[in-house]
Amino acid sequence: MKIFYSLFAFFMTIMIGFSQSKTKGNLVLENGVSEQLAQFRKHQISNITYELSFEIPNKKNEDIVSKLALEATLSDVSEPLYLDFKEKSQNIKTVEVNGKTVAIVHEKGHIVIPVGNLISGKNTIRISFIAGNLSLNRNDDFLYTLLVPDRASTLFPCFDQPDLKATYKLSLSVPKDWKVLAGADVKEKIEKGDFTLYAFKESDKMSTYLFSFVAGKFNNVTQKPGNLEMTMLYRENGADKIKASVDTIFNLHQQSLDFLEKYTNYKFPFQKLDFASIPVFQYGGMEHVGAIQYRESTLFLDNSATDSEKLNRAKLIAHETSHMWFGDLVTMKWFDDVWMKEVFANFMADKIMNPIFPKVNHNLQFFTAHYASAYAEDRSLGTHPIRQHLANLKDAGSLYGAMIYNKAPIMMRQLEASMGKEAFQNGIQKYIQNYANDNADWNNLVEILDAETPLDMKKWSEVWVNKSGRAIFSDKIEYDTQNKIKKFEIIQQAEDKSDNIWPQVFQIGLVYSNDVKVLTANIVDKSLILKEAIGLEKPLAVVYNYNGFGYGVFPLDGNNLNYIANLKDEVARASSYSNLYENTLVGNVSPNQAYECFLKGIQSEENELVLRIVSNNLNTIYWRFFTEKQQNEVQKQLVGILYERLQANLSSNIKKTLFGLFTSVAYSESGKASLYKVWNREISITGLKLNEDDYTNMAMNLAIFKHQKADEILETTRNSISNPDKKKRFEFLLPSLSKDESVRNTFIESLKDDVNREKESWVSVGLANVNHPLRQRNAQKYIRFSLDLVDEIQRTGDIFFPKDWLDNTVGKYSSKYAFDEVQRFLKENPNFSPILKRKLFQATDLLYKAQNIKKETE
Repeated sequence: MKIFYSLFAFFMTIMIGFSQSKTKGNLVLENGVSEQLAQFRKHQISNITYELSFEIPNKKNEDIVSKLALEATLSDVSEPLYLDFKEKSQNIKTVEVNGKTVAIVHEKGHIVIPVGNLISGKNTIRISFIAGNLSLNRNDDFLYTLLVPDRASTLFPCFDQPDLKATYKLSLSVPKDWKVLAGADVKEKIEKGDFTLYAFKESDKMSTYLFSFVAGKFNNVTQKPGNLEMTMLYRENGADKIKASVDTIFNLHQQSLDFLEKYTNYKFPFQKLDFASIPVFQYGGMEHVGAIQYRESTLFLDNSATDSEKLNRAKLIAHETSHMWFGDLVTMKWFDDVWMKEVFANFMADKIMNPIFPKVNHNLQFFTAHYASAYAEDRSLGTHPIRQHLANLKDAGSLYGAMIYNKAPIMMRQLEASMGKEAFQNGIQKYIQNYANDNADWNNLVEILDAETPLDMKKWSEVWVNKSGRAIFSDKIEYDTQNKIKKFEIIQQAEDKSDNIWPQVFQIGLVYSNDVKVLTANIVDKSLILKEAIGLEKPLAVVYNYNGFGYGVFPLDGNNLNYIANLKDEVARASSYSNLYENTLVGNVSPNQAYECFLKGIQSEENELVLRIVSNNLNTIYWRFFTEKQQNEVQKQLVGILYERLQANLSSNIKKTLFGLFTSVAYSESGKASLYKVWNREISITGLKLNEDDYTNMAMNLAIFKHQKADEILETTRNSISNPDKKKRFEFLLPSLSKDESVRNTFIESLKDDVNREKESWVSVGLANVNHPLRQRNAQKYIRFSLDLVDEIQRTGDIFFPKDWLDNTVGKYSSKYAFDEVQRFLKENPNFSPILKRKLFQATDLLYKAQNIKKETE
């Protein structure tokens, strides 16, 4: 899209006060990549190739000397050329343009190439520089790049926007005992003393955020599960996990490829599909072209893994593989449509699971995977539409969250149900074909889908994609003198009191003594008269969202909950338990009523996925909405029921889920004694499979529960950990587990230094340890400290870390003190970033809800 230069005066007016610099032409330069700059560069630049070399030393604190040779075709030289490089100016050593050395001009994170040095057509720019460290994730003996969404420019000078795709020619010099992985195959390998130089072939075309490399001391394995040979780098050293996992990991990638090629009618689009398993990886995975990165603990499972853990691994692999088509091959034009790549990756992953896990109820799996997380953000004061406007790419990280990963797949499933599966798939195939190796936005897809269905796609997507929130449903059911239904009306009202109406399809189950009559509600307006219900006998209970397709809070009789555990349909039980929890949060059901229903579910449920919903919701009510007095009243009974249930003849999956709940609440003297005996291997629970990680987690809980042998437990655990990466993680966490409050205080204070926050997943666990409910009286003094640091957390951390930081600090609290601290912070910081405020409101949703719920229970 070309810039309309007549708007210059307008841009100048609205941008005063934002520390921006006017260039010699009409562009206004600012920190980050503005829409204006991105749009002009898309018009200006094409045919981009990056030739990059990095010399990686033995020691992680030494500089990485680097070189860039950039080739690009320029169609417009009326403006300077701006390369993004968000590093110190002194990291830039020399700049050469079309064979001539030029002065280094570095402003607001951009290297400026003056108009006088540019030519129409092909330009070559050479820059020698020191690579930025922010996104290199350097460890003692390995490193990996992670450049999403706008971090490529923290590593090397580039055009860091998704619609300027390029090819890459990479060279890496690394210590000779290191292995490497990148988005293209190795072309040449040269030994140079203590180092090895790897020259890679030219890569496929990709956006900057998808460029990557991994280097370090890794093991490697290569397999050919189909027509494509794949290589994996890994550091896991557990023989059981390696034996139980490696073949499965390769096969899952191949099964995902097979499905996607068939569904999209488009062959795998890149030269290679390799992957690296990384112990400290910040996310579950990242879809780098040809070189996916995964968190190691998710990939490598042993024989103690539950079906849910195996399913989660398969879904993660399917998700990242789906990105090869949705995100890598067809990429969003701008990051306000980042949700499109994520919704399709999740949506396709759910479909891929069907043939891989034929015994799993995949409607149930979809429900348990998406609904709780979507509701958690959408019901909060920090809710936002799936699609959000993005003015500057530097804020792109704020777009990520449950709206993208969880509500969007729910929306897409509703769309598929409304269109029909065949019409939907036809549209997706045309979308992939039309925009392969290019960029597309939501409007491009809507236009394609609109031609496949009589549904008004623009109207439909307006509320689902461009509006936030969810529906609160109510009903009006009337009976005649014969106790037969004479009126059945369903009404929806937006939770935020707006006029939004969500068109959707879901089932309603009318429960009778020997049968359930299932009806379909197709809601297109504010209310619906369910004609099919007229004349039916009065049911014992009405189960809304029986098939788990609907999205919202549905009517529920809090005095009649016994039917839930007796529903034969697994999805209906899961949906009902979820709806009970949501009704509790909006105040329709008391925590006591909900707790009692969940407790019965704990004692009877034998489906692992449903039990996880029951267990998680009971755990939340216990810790977040019960007073200390209420907790003390039920704790002994709860622990007793759980321990007794663990002795029953149940599947290992059920026992593992129950044991997880048991370990989280067994802090009484008798509970600690039983947990200690399991940890110390004095007793063995038949059918309960535990691994090293489980014993580590037990040790951490016993320390938090103040077991008298806590120090001995922690030291024994530290010495027993055989994996060096896991041992480093545990040693990092030890101060957060200390019984000495001053040691825990020092741990929290140390997090002021961003060097101590590098291992973000470790930091999140440490924060959760310190802010555990049993420690909050001592830890609450750090709530304000945590809030004051959030701005810096966003600046230095990866995309999920600000929310994780908030979740594991103030987000752990339910107290009036914590609530008042948040209010005080917001009052004293009226200019607090709206983006971070939204994350804060999401993280503190249960804190806000607890203020009303606890008032009612006290």
